[in-house]
Amino acid sequence: MAFVRAGSLRFHVQRLPATAAAPDRPVVVFLHGLVVDNLSSFYCPLALPVARAGHEVVLYDLRGHGRTERPGSGYDSRTAVRDLFALLGALDLGRRPVHLVGNSYGGTLALHAALARPDLVTGLTLLEPPLGGAWVENMVDTLSAAALSLEDSTVPTELLALRLRKAANLTAIADALLNRTTLIDDIAASRVFTPADHARLRCPVLVVCGEHSELLAGGRELAHHAPRGALRILPGLGHDVLKESSGVLRETVLAHLDATAGAATTAAGPRVGALVP
Repeated sequence: MAFVRAGSLRFHVQRLPATAAAPDRPVVVFLHGLVVDNLSSFYCPLALPVARAGHEVVLYDLRGHGRTERPGSGYDSRTAVRDLFALLGALDLGRRPVHLVGNSYGGTLALHAALARPDLVTGLTLLEPPLGGAWVENMVDTLSAAALSLEDSTVPTELLALRLRKAANLTAIADALLNRTTLIDDIAASRVFTPADHARLRCPVLVVCGEHSELLAGGRELAHHAPRGALRILPGLGHDVLKESSGVLRETVLAHLDATAGAATTAAGPRVGALVP
């Protein structure tokens, strides 16, 4: 475990060195989802295999999540992108090309980062990224309901009494994020991506969605408009591709990294809207 101060916050960070000789590969940075998620969700399914494939890996808990400090504000995407690049600078990686792997809301942040710093982000792998306005509305409703249910709740204490420490900790973090920060308001104010935003992307982009996911339509649109976009649909799954398809997902991500690592600065890439088999 390591803690790194970047900007005004102390971030919980894990770095995995490349364990295979593969020069000139970008650093792979993982961005997790909202509220009850943290860096650990990537560790075994993807981070270790990516390090073994020759990439240096960085995992970190987003602002307010996991073991990273939890200020009362700053949960908007612009601040999250500033956090990301401040952290890379603090890790002496601020000038290295990076490939961002984002799950759920982490995919949204990865997309914002690629649009903000095309000079540094040389590839994207987006797992079930929420991209449309309907998702924002649904998520705000869901988070608001969860906030009400957790307010003054005795659940964390009861879970500790049952020696369910991990569940108690996640519940306490969710309560703190939802009831004592601006996270819900910041999500409500999220800017919706447009086809013009997708068309501005210059790096290779792979979108991975479950066959039954409500986010599939947004993934199709992104893959269609991004000049080097591709879509992989995992049969039989919904929004749970990271948890439920580790083997297929691992092979998909590693293949995308391998295909794009040597061509990150070239104009070659998948045709517009390509569907990865």
